[in-house]
Amino acid sequence: MSAILYALMIFVWGFSWIAIKWQQGNVPMEVSILYRFSLAVVVMFVIGKLFNKLQRVHKADQKFFALQGLCLFCCNFLFFYSSTAYIASGLTAVVMATAPIFNAIHGRIFYGTPPNNNFWLGVIIGLMGICSLFAGDLLQTNWSKEVLLGLFYALAGTWCFSIGNMISIRNTKNNVQPFTATSYAMLYGCAALFMIILFKDLNFEIMLELRYLASLAYLAVPATVIGFTVYLLLVDRIGANNAAYLLVITPIVALVVSSIFENYQWTIFSTLGLLCVVLGNVITQIKKPLLSYIVKPHEFGFKLSK
Repeated sequence: MSAILYALMIFVWGFSWIAIKWQQGNVPMEVSILYRFSLAVVVMFVIGKLFNKLQRVHKADQKFFALQGLCLFCCNFLFFYSSTAYIASGLTAVVMATAPIFNAIHGRIFYGTPPNNNFWLGVIIGLMGICSLFAGDLLQTNWSKEVLLGLFYALAGTWCFSIGNMISIRNTKNNVQPFTATSYAMLYGCAALFMIILFKDLNFEIMLELRYLASLAYLAVPATVIGFTVYLLLVDRIGANNAAYLLVITPIVALVVSSIFENYQWTIFSTLGLLCVVLGNVITQIKKPLLSYIVKPHEFGFKLSK
């Protein structure tokens, strides 16, 4: 069952990045995100009430739902939407592939879970991949401020996403089901977005264009209602690090989609960068020290002469 959910998530979130790109336009970013999660939260609570999916929760849990909502359904998407305004949506997806690395670091900080023996090697290779991925664009644009901003926003969004994962682990440890936690967290995220919109005095306008409305519907239901519920269910079943590993495969789908719809051009830098990011994440998941895989001469009956 976990394998089916995994495959579903790869394609649902793989296509979500281009949908985020299509939300760029006359509607303020904050308003578009609020519309997305407002639609999603209505669907979540209707499903929860009809199928009795919402648990009774303690008041003490509400503050963690609020913090999770701020991280997962407000701040990280403000950063991600900002990132896609400066760089290709597929590149933002690749940066998010560093989430397992953030999760491993945060797991150590918050829960005392030590990273495995290959963690730092994987981190170094993954970071080399990120540098290579953006090297071509930076060289072509003479270290463009736009490209650097896109990278910064993508990394900031990934950090917020990882913090939200850590809170999800806490909720699970306190017997809160992912559907319940996601529903309440999304509601708090909407409240935070609404306050930001009022503070910035933004207009609640909407684009009556097919591409905008279709991408909004896709982001609200498949990418959010289905996506986050399934993802947090995977976090519950197989752990945050293993669940976040699907984000390593998602960028491949996202970059292919970018090539089709955004005319993203593959280069030697981007190809090597993507391979390094994937390889780095694979290495961090290998528990046995890599050096132990090196064949020792005596295992074949040979002896080294002195």
